[in-house]
Amino acid sequence: MTAALPTWRDWLFSAKAFAASMLALYVALAAGLPRPYWAMAAVYVVANPLSGATRSKALYRALGTFIGAAGAVLLVPPLVNAPELLSLAVALWTGGFLFVSLLDRTPRSYVFMLAGYSLPLIALPAVGDPGSVFDLAVARSLEITLGIVCASVVNSVILPTAVGPTLANQVDKWRNGAAEWTAGILGSGDPAAAAEGRLRLAADVRGLELLIGQIAYDPAARRTARHARELQARLAMLLPILSSLGDRIGAARAAGADPQGFDALRADVLRWIEDPAVADPDGLRRRIAALEEEVEGQADWGALVLAGALARMRDLVDLWQDIEAAQRRIVLGERAQGREPAPRFRNVFARAPHYDFGLLAFSAGSVVLATLLASFVWIESGWVEGSGCVIMTAVGASFFAALDDPVPQIKAFTIWMGISIAVSGFYIFAVLPQVHGFEMLVAVFAVPFLLFGTLVGRPQFTLIAMLLAVNTASFVGVQETYSADFASFLNGNLASVAGGLFGLAWTMATRPFGAALAARRLLRASWRDVASIARGGSLPADGRFAGRMLDRSGQLAPRLAALPDGEAPDALGELRLGLNLIELKRVRRDGRAAPAVGELLAAVGDLFTERARTGRRIEAPERIRVTIDAALSEAAVDRSDAGRATLNALVGIRRALFPAARPPTLPRPVEAFEPPAYSIAAE
Repeated sequence: MTAALPTWRDWLFSAKAFAASMLALYVALAAGLPRPYWAMAAVYVVANPLSGATRSKALYRALGTFIGAAGAVLLVPPLVNAPELLSLAVALWTGGFLFVSLLDRTPRSYVFMLAGYSLPLIALPAVGDPGSVFDLAVARSLEITLGIVCASVVNSVILPTAVGPTLANQVDKWRNGAAEWTAGILGSGDPAAAAEGRLRLAADVRGLELLIGQIAYDPAARRTARHARELQARLAMLLPILSSLGDRIGAARAAGADPQGFDALRADVLRWIEDPAVADPDGLRRRIAALEEEVEGQADWGALVLAGALARMRDLVDLWQDIEAAQRRIVLGERAQGREPAPRFRNVFARAPHYDFGLLAFSAGSVVLATLLASFVWIESGWVEGSGCVIMTAVGASFFAALDDPVPQIKAFTIWMGISIAVSGFYIFAVLPQVHGFEMLVAVFAVPFLLFGTLVGRPQFTLIAMLLAVNTASFVGVQETYSADFASFLNGNLASVAGGLFGLAWTMATRPFGAALAARRLLRASWRDVASIARGGSLPADGRFAGRMLDRSGQLAPRLAALPDGEAPDALGELRLGLNLIELKRVRRDGRAAPAVGELLAAVGDLFTERARTGRRIEAPERIRVTIDAALSEAAVDRSDAGRATLNALVGIRRALFPAARPPTLPRPVEAFEPPAYSIAAE
């Protein structure tokens, strides 16, 4: 399948980026800056079709460069006569800032990663002349700042592309994906049929954070950021609600609970979600309430699970209405008028990101060791241009440290760097000697850089295009006066390629495990959380559980393919289990089922502790089901609010741990109850 040809938008963006790069190069040459090509390269580093993204990356690149430059000035003079100590300081600085960047999932993380690898970029070339490090740091800061200012100004003044419409288009895709998943649940009642859409939505909700972070830098979409966060919170809530709804619908059908009008209601809710103009959400709520009254007081398991399904369906209607409203406000952007309606679904989970500090520390530590080892090779070999090897090792390893398997990307990084060197050599030795004047320079640069620019905005080619543009601009090394030496050019650039190859070999040797290890560690972290809840974890920890589980679902989604068949987790099932355990803990002291509930919590805690210890999905023993059914029997005759809440939580736990078990026999009729909306913590 061939890639589509560039669109007019791609050509427009490329022309703007090229104009900004030539402007930066012209000003740098006119100002007599020592390395004007740094200004040109900086334009392509921050270039993005979206104005807000360009501004945010420009600001963060400036800050990162200043921090790295300050570090070089601080470390080089006192340590230049102790090369081993200087190498250690450079490696620790690079890895330390990289670790901080891995903890920040917003565009702001670029500040810390850039601060990390800017230090070797500035410090190592100055080792032979430590007195020049301050001038070198100032020059790089000025040239980088010049490049990003030119990129920001040109992108903002010439037909800027706002983040808001792009976000609206992306949200529309996510909404359609959520509607497909909903159709799989309300249409077939089989949540497994929509598993792929569920996991894709989990990853998309997590990825929305990046676009939200860029909106703040788009003057045309400042108000949109709040609406986008509201939308993100409610899209996240779709995950547990749809998962619970699908489970309860399947259980109700298996138990033979199918009151008249339920299938028609499901079809109408689905039709309204697919086209909001075809139904009235208030009318759907009235029909849901009528069916709840119909099952009230029925004395069987089917009535209990059906009551849960109806409650979740009402939550879905409220939530989807909020999603539609937030999407409309994002589309309208600053043109939105009037008072915003209060959201109908207020009980959203608190955001609580999950960090695997062990793997993050390993990734950063790997970069430290790679940089340190490359430095020692440089020192022992006495290779004058060997600093380029250390620099490229640090840069390449830092760029891709967040990936589970960085090898393919580092390999591409090295290959395309080699291609850039070849293109640069052609320009330096065949083209530039014929150039006289800046106008001719612009003309000869136009063809390759305009082509590179058309690929920057296309995700599948962004890395390749940026590497070609940035490396070609850097390796050509345009100066005010032409001077070129083939031996020096070859020696310096071979060092850069050697750095890429060294980083590739190091990564292949130290990180062979790929995504499977990360996925298994996420599973074990989830099991530890469930065990902690069951064993009596603190209320604040309980309150963060749902947010962490949703975040883990987003992290697991792209990694599931790495797990062997049969190991794929039901992260949302475990989320539902944890929520019901939290509810059970909240009411356990107030009901007659308290002794059986205490025994159940201890047994579930033991089960998930063992899962976390062994890393295997151990099946729940039959004694836990017996304990659940005993607690159900006690709660069924308890007419208090605590009894009803206990009954609802026990139904959820039984469905999570024993979805295929025969329905229990309840001792006497129970009054219908309304399962509460998920509400651990408000955002």
